[in-house]
Amino acid sequence: MTQMRHLAGVEMDDTPIGYILGAGLFVIGVGIVSLILYKIQGRQLETPVPDSQRLLTQRIPPKIHIKETCAYKEIKKRKRKILCVKTRIRQARWESPPVRHADASPPLLLKSPTEQMTPGLPPEVLYTMKSIRVLGHFERPLFLALCQYVVYEHYHPGSLVFCPGQTDSSIYIVLEGRLELSITDPDGTRHYMKSVGPGDNVHSLLSILDVLTGHQRPYRTVTAEAVEKSTLLRLPVEAFSAIFRSYPQSLVRTVQIIALRLQRVTFLALHHYLGLTIELFQHELQEETSPQPVPSRRPPLSRSKTHDDGADISAASSTPHKRAPSLRLCRSASFSVQKSASSSGFWRSLDCELEQAHPTLSPEKSTTPSTPSSTNFYPVDSNDKDRQEKMGKLLGKGKNDLARLMGLEDVSLLDNRVSLHHVKADTVIARQGEQGVGLHFVVSGCLHVYQGVTGRQDSRIFVTVPGEMIGQLTVLTGEPLIFTVRAFQDSSFLCLNRTDFYQIIRSHPNVLLAVAHSVARRVSPFVRQVDFAIDWIGVEAGKELYSKGDPSDCTYITLNGRLRSVIIHPDGRKSVVGEYGRGQLIGMVEALTNNPRAKSVFAVRDSELAKVPVGALSYIKRKYPQVVTRLIHILSQKIIGNLQKPEGVFSDPGSLTSNLCTVCVLPCSNNVPLTAFTLELKHALDAIGPTLVLTSDIIRARLGAYAMESTHECQLSNWLAQQEDLHRIVLYQTEFTLTPWTIRSIRQADCILVIGLGDEEPTLGILEKFFEQCHVRALKQLVLLHRTDGPPPSGTVRWLKERTWISGHFHIQAPKRVFMQRPTHKIHEFYNKVHQKNANRHSDFSRLARTLTGNSIALVLGGGGARGFAHVGMIKALEEAGIPIDMVGGTSIGALVGGIYAEHRNSKQTNDRTSKWAQMMSSLLRTVMDLTYPISSLLSGSAFNAILQDIFGEREIQDLWLPYFSITTDISSSSMRVHREGCLWRYVRASASYTPYLPPLCDPRDSHLLLDGCYVNNLPADVAHSFGARTVLAIDVGLQKDWDTWNYGDTLSGWWLLWNRLNPWSEKIKVPDMAELQSRLSYVSCVRQLEQVKLSGYCEYLSPPVQRFSTTDFHRFQEIHDVGYEYGKLIFTEWHRGDVIKKMLEDRSAPDFYDRQEGGAETVPGFTDLAEIVSRIEPAANQKLIADRKMKENVPIINKIEPSELSTACETDEEKTFRMHQEKTLNCDGKSHWIEN
Repeated sequence: MTQMRHLAGVEMDDTPIGYILGAGLFVIGVGIVSLILYKIQGRQLETPVPDSQRLLTQRIPPKIHIKETCAYKEIKKRKRKILCVKTRIRQARWESPPVRHADASPPLLLKSPTEQMTPGLPPEVLYTMKSIRVLGHFERPLFLALCQYVVYEHYHPGSLVFCPGQTDSSIYIVLEGRLELSITDPDGTRHYMKSVGPGDNVHSLLSILDVLTGHQRPYRTVTAEAVEKSTLLRLPVEAFSAIFRSYPQSLVRTVQIIALRLQRVTFLALHHYLGLTIELFQHELQEETSPQPVPSRRPPLSRSKTHDDGADISAASSTPHKRAPSLRLCRSASFSVQKSASSSGFWRSLDCELEQAHPTLSPEKSTTPSTPSSTNFYPVDSNDKDRQEKMGKLLGKGKNDLARLMGLEDVSLLDNRVSLHHVKADTVIARQGEQGVGLHFVVSGCLHVYQGVTGRQDSRIFVTVPGEMIGQLTVLTGEPLIFTVRAFQDSSFLCLNRTDFYQIIRSHPNVLLAVAHSVARRVSPFVRQVDFAIDWIGVEAGKELYSKGDPSDCTYITLNGRLRSVIIHPDGRKSVVGEYGRGQLIGMVEALTNNPRAKSVFAVRDSELAKVPVGALSYIKRKYPQVVTRLIHILSQKIIGNLQKPEGVFSDPGSLTSNLCTVCVLPCSNNVPLTAFTLELKHALDAIGPTLVLTSDIIRARLGAYAMESTHECQLSNWLAQQEDLHRIVLYQTEFTLTPWTIRSIRQADCILVIGLGDEEPTLGILEKFFEQCHVRALKQLVLLHRTDGPPPSGTVRWLKERTWISGHFHIQAPKRVFMQRPTHKIHEFYNKVHQKNANRHSDFSRLARTLTGNSIALVLGGGGARGFAHVGMIKALEEAGIPIDMVGGTSIGALVGGIYAEHRNSKQTNDRTSKWAQMMSSLLRTVMDLTYPISSLLSGSAFNAILQDIFGEREIQDLWLPYFSITTDISSSSMRVHREGCLWRYVRASASYTPYLPPLCDPRDSHLLLDGCYVNNLPADVAHSFGARTVLAIDVGLQKDWDTWNYGDTLSGWWLLWNRLNPWSEKIKVPDMAELQSRLSYVSCVRQLEQVKLSGYCEYLSPPVQRFSTTDFHRFQEIHDVGYEYGKLIFTEWHRGDVIKKMLEDRSAPDFYDRQEGGAETVPGFTDLAEIVSRIEPAANQKLIADRKMKENVPIINKIEPSELSTACETDEEKTFRMHQEKTLNCDGKSHWIEN
């Protein structure tokens, strides 16, 4: 790349030799004259000493002479200091004060200090509150009452805390020492599961559920042994029964949280990540045994040999089995029901069912049947009275059995609430991932349950026969269905929807315990074993998960939240390695390789994780070897992801936006149009994926006035996590003051947008000061709003100086509708109409939306001298093709053109400014006047600086509309420099300082010498990708690497080459001149990087045919521009035909989100607080109507959300009429989630 040859204003390979010699003589003459003038000036500055003074000096003693010499040196030192001060003042005028980068800011890279424990509470209370997450919703009085039952126990090394055969009815919390948890095989082999240290606990939530439901079980295979002298806190689970008599709502909430943990933690870890399916459930339910006498807590000296996981241990377990009250099945009979091929066969089988109450069944082994095209239910023939009567009897018998199974004494509670359904064989009743599935009770036939794993065929996990329920877990938790239900044969079942189920629970809370017990009976003994090892932990925002060098004893699965990994370099520097969002694994490679932690990880926001110990993982691998294949798949995906990352050392915190789920919108002042901004951003985000806006009013309207209280923390977190599953981005709009909702929004956010007005003073707001007082580690971005008729951005440096915790900034030119003063409900009404139209992909809000979702498009312009005028033509073709640009970067001439485009965002103004610059550079007189004595360079650089100052003025890089960067070569540190802040013209000048024509630019920040960036990275597409760009349009106008040379031997004579060129009859040979050698030399260090960029998946490499132009052809601007424009039109037309541009604008940065949507879930799950249903006192109908009307007049309602079960469970006819009237106003276009009444 020889683009700096233009600075001499001559063509070195085309100009006559006379001109070259003349210029050389002129330079030599100027040098001689300068040297003579320097000598003359130096003599004039020397002051002659009179002879009398010289003689007097000679007579002075030597000591006096030394004193005068020291005084003279002091004067010289003072002069030097004054000169340094003058230089600094001069540099301060040239350059604005530096702004500290956010990636070096401790609040982003460091963990929060350890929080002090709450004073005034007993230590057992503190340990219990900290250790057992399922009890985290308890109020303080309940905790204090519960801790009265806590018992201190001391164990010596080697003593057993519990072992198989003892009653599993306590929770153990380690105060001091260490325990070892192990599993005992039937042959007596013990397998290490995990180590339990101080602050940790040992318990199984399934065992707690058994005790609460009255089905206490002994330990079967789990043993806990003290490996050190240990002090434990033991909390008997029986204490819950006594406490819950006074707090019935806590009982219901505890059961619900246990069910939630079972689905979201245990099943997620074992199924989604380890690929286990049939191993998680019992294929057929085991008949329950009679209650057993409680053995002593101390293990006997000798005990019988342990059997399989599901087998009983002691001799007492051999008592006769007792059937469940509602299960009247004769499983020993060898009777098989065949599939019916016709409707008549179904009715004949129905007659038999009615006579026998329940058919006996032996399920046959079968493969997964093919999925039917649709779900067809048998219609009931109203003309056939006999059949109607038989159906009524079948319904009655089914209700009686269901009532006994649910523990209902009054069967009439099921009247008008359950419905009888008949389906043909192979009918899909419910699919995996569906929302709103109710409770199903099989009356006749057989239902098979299947579970799918990515890349594998669905596996049948268990069979449901008459007398059994299905769908209990999803009804209890409100989570999507985790399996698919299909009829194996013609079947009949009762269906109880969620609303009716919640009505029954309100009047009879014990029903919840019966349903929860049926869930516990279905899980396999293997799940019960692993449940002791897998922990459900919560990490508060800013708290550390683990530090570098810690032992790798477990793997973490992110359930919800966001965590950041930071690596500490040997020199003490800290840099961000990555961020982990929902569903991602943390620390798995280190755990499997048994290496210490290589980096530190802390929570960006409040997060929930599943902790899987290495010992438990090893046990699972030995028990089910197929898990190894799944682990290899996960590791290979991680390795491939690491290989695709650029090798550069540049990692910007603002680039970690590929997996954002939640964004907090926070105002700097009360003048910010916060509601309009949020809705405008939502409009742009809807074009990428479904977006939800949440405010405090919406939360109150949707979840109730007490949803944000501490007792509802788990349910609220669960509901918010469900919104993350159903939406690509969730926007949390804060209030203008520091309210509980504002704090919740900040702690819930992956990224915080701080919104300010560009024409206001950059003073810190009330909410911003909160950042400095608390430990907020989320990514923080500054967004400055500008009016369309206002001035361009300026003074951004002042905003950033006041906010050193900002990671990046955006300038948004907002439309006039954003600044219009309207009431809140009028703003919502107006934007309902706006959301019906497509968003402008070229708007600044769309650019912000693409950046937040990790779908931004970057334009990278390479160096090449005058050939870079093709960049201007390519930009014009990009605009005509409708391709938006979100980031601009470049090297050399690319830095110049990119800076102009980032300032104006318009191809016409870019063309005008670049054309003006080309005319100035074509001036021979301007170049000759800039010649200097060639010690460091041929030119002084003053002429080139003046041209750039005329083009850019004193504009800062931070004031550009588009994010911009330029590349330079730092010869002081022998490294590449990326410039994203500072004076624009200076770093464009540095990026174009091609040696030997221009001298290096002295960076005013650190005095390093900067040269042309082409020496290290002529096409910095990898830098743009590291800054978060998903697609990079890289335009290369440099020289091609393939070229032919002539073998001239070991020596080369310049006179011979000159004669060869002048002689028309000699053979033409190709030997590079000094300028071409310099250009080729500049490509040596970056040719490998260029090849990697071409092969990368994120880069669209474009190379206009400009090789025939010289780097100094500045007078051929229009010709080179047209070449780039025609090339761009041809390329982008082909892209349109091949849907390249369409795919470029699609959201591909969140594959996990779209994988979750394949389940077909379209409804938004409700906030189902069963404890609220049990304990709520319903207000009078007229009072509730008045309150609802007041709320609906001022609060926007979320579209596509079914009426809450909480408000409709016991509504009156008047309330139902009012609600139906409100539902008619819903906007069902599928785009907007806001409605107005």
